Amino acid sequence: MSLKDRLLEDMKTAMRDKDNIRKNAVQMARSAVLQVEKDNRVTLDDDGVIEVIAKEVKKRRDSLPEYEKSGRQDLIDNLKAEIDTLLQYLPQQLTEEELDAIVKEAISETGASSARDMGKVMQAVMPKVKGRADGKMINQIAKKYLG
Repeated sequence: MSLKDRLLEDMKTAMRDKDNIRKNAVQMARSAVLQVEKDNRVTLDDDGVIEVIAKEVKKRRDSLPEYEKSGRQDLIDNLKAEIDTLLQYLPQQLTEEELDAIVKEAISETGASSARDMGKVMQAVMPKVKGRADGKMINQIAKKYLG
């Protein structure tokens, strides 16, 4: 079963179970996938769908601090539930130790020595961790080694 099919089935299940948070999260992910397909006139494979879902997770994580500032606990809980729902469709997330090793390897591969070489390191790391790690975390680890 492809990831798009799984999203559709999970949305139907959430609708039957009257699980609005799950339904909304899956529906928004499906909409984002369809939008990318229409805009680029392509049919996404599972890797493409994973990329879109990872972007949706990132959007929600980035908006979380704004929700926390507003103090609306109900919205914060809904957003966290959506993030948890979408993470189920992504590959197993890498641990900080695994990312650390990948970043060290990329630094040695690219010969990076200062913060100016951050772009080279990120360019080497991102394809290896596609959909399995947050870019912010990778950036923080790289900064730790590059100063």
